[in-house]
Amino acid sequence: MSKKKFFLKKPKWIRIKLPENFNKIQKIKNKLRKNNLHTVCESAQCPNLSECFSNGTVTFMILGNICTRKCNFCAVLHGRPHSSIVDSEEPKKILKIVNLMKINHVVITSVNRDDLKDGGAQHFANCIKIIKKKNPNIKVEILVPDFKKKHNLVLKILKKNPPDIFNHNIENVPRLYKKVRPGSNYKNSLNLLYKFKVQNPNIPTKSGLMLGLGETLKEVIQVLKDLKNHGVSMITIGQYLQPSKKHFPVQKYASLKEFSELEKISFDIGFKNVFCGPLVRSSYHADIQ
Repeated sequence: MSKKKFFLKKPKWIRIKLPENFNKIQKIKNKLRKNNLHTVCESAQCPNLSECFSNGTVTFMILGNICTRKCNFCAVLHGRPHSSIVDSEEPKKILKIVNLMKINHVVITSVNRDDLKDGGAQHFANCIKIIKKKNPNIKVEILVPDFKKKHNLVLKILKKNPPDIFNHNIENVPRLYKKVRPGSNYKNSLNLLYKFKVQNPNIPTKSGLMLGLGETLKEVIQVLKDLKNHGVSMITIGQYLQPSKKHFPVQKYASLKEFSELEKISFDIGFKNVFCGPLVRSSYHADIQ
């Protein structure tokens, strides 16, 4: 007889805000669909979608909506991309939406594209270049994959058109990588952040962590220290929420007190910017961060 899976009940402090302006949200979605653009807000089932879209902010997801990795915590579709041909018009489409929505802080992320020689780095650079050329005052933050063993090529490409903030999520503790982040490597992620910082000492580097996957406080603190020692100055810490029954189950819901304690610990370790809370995500209120 098979055992039933046990699912934790969400605590009262996990409250996803209902849409305040449904029409505005729908208009943004229509604009995105019309231009064949994707957002991680929708693809990753972000709990803050309604709030962010209501405020006129989005996180663009470039290079398609199919990821070549299968992380057990992520809702983004995975498999083989429909085509190895990258949409060369995508940077222009993003610029069009940025102008229409009058976005001053643009966040661009992507699926993993291990099938591409540069992992998609040139496409990131093209997006940065066209936005900055149109309006140098717009801040561009990129949330990148780990690019596996393509770091030298990636950094060479980004050197010509660097972002204002370089973000790569470490996600969780190394002990759990094989369960929740297969195909990725903890040290490889740290090295990417470090190498970018060495090459671009004046550009802030940022990373993010999820709680509730089975990690201990001691492990989280060690990850924070590792990130700080690798040049990261900005950190986001949020609660993992299981996208579906097929995904990795939540092991624990961190309390508000625990988030508050981690915020203090992070500042004590030396982070200049800490954004910590149950529904915090990498790009949540990125302009404020």
